[in-house]
This record gives sequence, structure tokens and C-alpha cells, in this order.
Amino acid sequence: MIAAMGRTALSVYEAITELMALVLSVFRGLVASLVRVRKPVVQVLFRQVYFTGNEAFKVVMVISMATGVAIISQMSNVTDAGRGSLIGKVFVWVVIREIAPLITALVVIARSGSAIAIELGQMKLKGEIEYLEALGIPGEQYLLMPRVVGVGIALFVLNAYFNLICVLSGLLVSWIGWQIPLAQIRQGIISVLTLKELAITSSKSLLFGVVIAAVGCNSGLKVGDSITQIPQAGTRAVIQSLIIVFVADVLISFIFLF
Repeated sequence: MIAAMGRTALSVYEAITELMALVLSVFRGLVASLVRVRKPVVQVLFRQVYFTGNEAFKVVMVISMATGVAIISQMSNVTDAGRGSLIGKVFVWVVIREIAPLITALVVIARSGSAIAIELGQMKLKGEIEYLEALGIPGEQYLLMPRVVGVGIALFVLNAYFNLICVLSGLLVSWIGWQIPLAQIRQGIISVLTLKELAITSSKSLLFGVVIAAVGCNSGLKVGDSITQIPQAGTRAVIQSLIIVFVADVLISFIFLF
């Protein structure tokens, strides 16, 4: 029992150390790219933002609309005269602070986390990474940085879209279906939507994007000389991303309580 706990703790420590080293190399690549802009790096960055953000937008739109309608349907049972104001506050506390960053992160994990791991795993298996290094192209600048930064940007934008669509759909349904005054809901949102709430949701989305991409890159780079390790890398990236995202969500929420 003690030995198993020790091995688990050691594996977690090694995983965290690897991710921190990878993120540091990414930021070094980002600084180098800002000093000297390389067109191929910019192309990879834009392609990653497009793949992660634009192609996931329809899924996020449907989920955000359903979330807004579901929250309004539950809150419609509130009979208090000021329920519109309470609904607005719930949107901020529940959707903007917690649900939006988590759901968008889950969508990105399912779509892009495993895809990054599989893509890099195939490149390593085919020897493309060694070929790039032989040409003098820094791996952290061409392979890692565009993916990590691209996913972070895309998740930040998806989170903003989720919040906007969810709130608007909730407002529309509450007005049409339950005749709740829009002014009350708007007043409730404005009363609690502070810079702190915006900082929470923004920091979560950016951190989740960096973590998801970093885990995917790390899993893909661990692929050896067997093709069977490629799907294993994709599965490992999804599981590790889920664990880290949920733990990070709790930690960030706890930190902002003070």
C-alpha cells in the first residue's frame, strides 16, 4: 500500500516536472518568435487557432444555448419577486465563473488534446522531428509554442463566446417563456459581474488551454518506435488533461475566494 502510494506520488511529480519544463521551453520559443518572426511558425499558430477554435465553435454554441435554457428552466421555479435579479447573479456565479471554462475545456480536450498528441506522435515515429532538428529548426519554436499558444488563445475566445451565447439565450427564454423582466436579470448580472469575476474566467480559460496543449505535446513526444503507442498517447493526453483541468479549476476558485 505504502509502496503503491509512493510510486503514484513519484509519477505525479515526474509528470508535473515534465510539463513545467515543456511550458518553460514554450515561453522561450515565444520570446524567440517575438524577436524574430518566422512565417512557418505563424502559419502553424494560426492553423492551430483555427482548428481548435473555429471548428469547435458549433459544438460550443449548441452546448452554451442548452446550458442557458436549462438554468432558466430550473430558476423559473423561484417565486420571489426579485427572481430576475437572482437569475442574473446565478449566471455570473455559475456560468461565467465555473461552467463556461470547464465545458469549453472539455470540448477542446476531446477535439484538440488527443489530436495534438497523435499528430506529434506520428511525426516522431516517422522521424520528422529529428529531421527538423537536423535542419537547425528549434522544436520548441516550431512544434510546441504554436500549439500551446494557439490552444490558449482559442480556448480564451471560446470561453467568451460561451458566456455571451449562454447569457443571451437565457435572457431570451426567460423573457419569452416566463415573462421575467429583462431589466431585473441585467441588474443582477451587473451587480456581481466585477473585474474579479472576469479575471477568474479569463485566467481559467488561458491556463486550461496551455495545460491541454502542453499535455498533448508531452504525450506525443513520448511515443517510441511502435505505432500502437500513438493511440495510447492520445488516450493518455485526454485522461491527464481532465485530471489537471479539474484540479486547477478547484485551486483557482479557492485562490480567488481570498
